[in-house]
Amino acid sequence: MPAVAVRGGVGCFVGAALLAGCWVALPAAVGAETPLKTVDSVKITPEQMRQLNIVTVQSYPFRVQKAAIGQIAFNEDTSTLVLTPFPGRVTRLIARVGDTVRRGDPLCEIDSADVVQPQKDLIAALTAMNKARSQLDLAVIAEKRQKDLYEGKAGPLKELQQAQAQLVGAQNDMRSAESALEAARIRLRILGRTDAEITALQDKGAISRAFPIHAPVDGTIIARKVGPGQFVRSDPGEPLYAIADLSTMWLKAFVPENDIPLVRMGQDIEVKVSALPDRVFKARITAIGAASDATTRRVVVRSEILNPDGVLKSEMFANFKITTGESEPSPAVPVEAVIREGDVAIVWVQQESTVLKRREVSIGMEQDDRIQIRKGLKPGERVVARGAIFIDNEWRQ
Repeated sequence: MPAVAVRGGVGCFVGAALLAGCWVALPAAVGAETPLKTVDSVKITPEQMRQLNIVTVQSYPFRVQKAAIGQIAFNEDTSTLVLTPFPGRVTRLIARVGDTVRRGDPLCEIDSADVVQPQKDLIAALTAMNKARSQLDLAVIAEKRQKDLYEGKAGPLKELQQAQAQLVGAQNDMRSAESALEAARIRLRILGRTDAEITALQDKGAISRAFPIHAPVDGTIIARKVGPGQFVRSDPGEPLYAIADLSTMWLKAFVPENDIPLVRMGQDIEVKVSALPDRVFKARITAIGAASDATTRRVVVRSEILNPDGVLKSEMFANFKITTGESEPSPAVPVEAVIREGDVAIVWVQQESTVLKRREVSIGMEQDDRIQIRKGLKPGERVVARGAIFIDNEWRQ
């Protein structure tokens, strides 16, 4: 088909420049080549060609992905609720929401009469052990004296045997007292007392009604459910604090049950959080729910994500892309190279140095700013990326 001169010549490119703000038309010199077009191609000037970005079609490993919605949550494997082992009244609050604490740091103090008995048990065990040690020291001396008398033929064998039996009994009493003392220490340790506090109690023997509640793990205080002067109970339903390690968070994706057969442990997840639209987080699936929600027909798929800068917050809304199949190498072009006209996709292919041909293609997935070309292009062909829309506008005029 004979080429038809473009009406208006370079002026049409000026119109496109007004629309895009970046397509610069150069005035044609006398005798210069005039842009031409046919039914499916357009010939442009070398100056205009230099304003385009021509890219080579390359093969790219597109991955089959399924989209899902979900939310950010605290990592329950590194989170805990802090309870009180005794009922009592809060006398002092130390930690506040948002504070970073280390294991063993005091959170608050509670005045409770129930803390007195474990301390008395420790002091009683310590007293019993000191008594047993004294009895053991006396038994050792008596046994040695009777042994010396017997070996010097100044004492009977019967008295030596009695001294030896008393020594064995004193040794057993000493071991029993040591075990009772260690049991009392362990009980206080389980109740939240530190080794330093237990040692101080042993050394000074001063019993206190004030009982400090310590942080059981490292982390950040994410909730406090107690106030000054409040009476608290040792009930799992009434925690004092909640502590979580925010260096990692959970991602809970709600995946349609029809897609669950395609989901496996260890698969990659790409996460975009609505509050952080410019960031993409990477994670791997760590758990797949055992039941489907009867209302939504979705299954919870959980993964763990690093949060070193603390930007991820619990309950943030997120969109997930879960890779559900092997990579599929296909020809790929930049997103800006494809012009969509309803259900039709068009690219402009470079035929000669300044001749571009309009070609319809079949597109597939879009990943990493690339579009999969299922039909219509082969690797190695060259297409217009930046400026494709202006070429199409020029062809239509």
